Amino acid sequence: MRLSYEPKALHRATSAAEFGRVAVLFGGDSSEREISLLTGNAVLAALRSRGVDAHPFDPAERALTELTAQGFARVWIALHGPGGEDGTLQGALEYLGVPYTGSGVMGSAIGMDKLRTKRLALAVGVPTADFVLLAGPADFETALERLKLPLIVKPATQGSSVGMTKVERAQDLPAAYAAAAKFETLVFAEPWLTGAEYTVSILQGQALPSIRIQPAATFYDYQAKYFRSDTQYFCPSGLAAAAEAHLAKLAVAAFEACGAAGWGRADFMMDAAGRPQLLEINTIPGMTDHSLVPMAARAVGIDFPELCWRVLETSFTRRPGAPPPKRT
Repeated sequence: MRLSYEPKALHRATSAAEFGRVAVLFGGDSSEREISLLTGNAVLAALRSRGVDAHPFDPAERALTELTAQGFARVWIALHGPGGEDGTLQGALEYLGVPYTGSGVMGSAIGMDKLRTKRLALAVGVPTADFVLLAGPADFETALERLKLPLIVKPATQGSSVGMTKVERAQDLPAAYAAAAKFETLVFAEPWLTGAEYTVSILQGQALPSIRIQPAATFYDYQAKYFRSDTQYFCPSGLAAAAEAHLAKLAVAAFEACGAAGWGRADFMMDAAGRPQLLEINTIPGMTDHSLVPMAARAVGIDFPELCWRVLETSFTRRPGAPPPKRT
């Protein structure tokens, strides 16, 4: 049974019974399993607090076919990283005919790929920093000449800042490349942006208030995102009304350009002139006590259980379609 995507079919549920039996998918086997477990357990507790018949489901331990065998009506995807956020899981759920939250196959796959996100963002007028693809040592000189020092090296399809390194000396570039290449072969470099970092959360097509992030570390890395207590967050971010509206417009445009939908986040750094540069979009952001989407939602009066409820509502845009005609 295939699924059909109908954006206008978004339904605002008034009772938990409308969702049916819900599987919260979390854990998995990516480099972000630890964070996925935190996200999934928080979402599971929040949904249950609102009366939703929600159950944990770790695809690293159970076959996805159990979703249909056990009568799950829909899925709240709380998996981060490759295998959960990159379109492969979404494709499997499409094949099984099980509605799910957030972006579909295409939006998830593109959103997980920072390079393709940047290229599509540029095509719709969303500014993003220059970059150089690093296929190996032969590209190091080009990166240093074009981007200048300092620069940052990133694996293209990892989340949570996994594998990222700031490079301040040319002799450190090989080690930074090796650190990123441990995770995948697609690696690139960007210039180091010195301005403030902002993030804009998106919920059901609407931008939430931006958040300004001020890490105590060199940059907003894995530890700063999830475990350090000295990272500072400002919401409202302090932007003037016109700048806030402009950033929201860029975030929604980048999200839509990549085919993303439902909920997520767009991250920006300001350049030396104070102009926003897109870093990436995130189609399944973290939902932990350090996470940014819950923080932005609270700023407009949406508490965590209500936020999880509204994300679950995005699954209504995917409905089982008519079965294909039988061959005769």
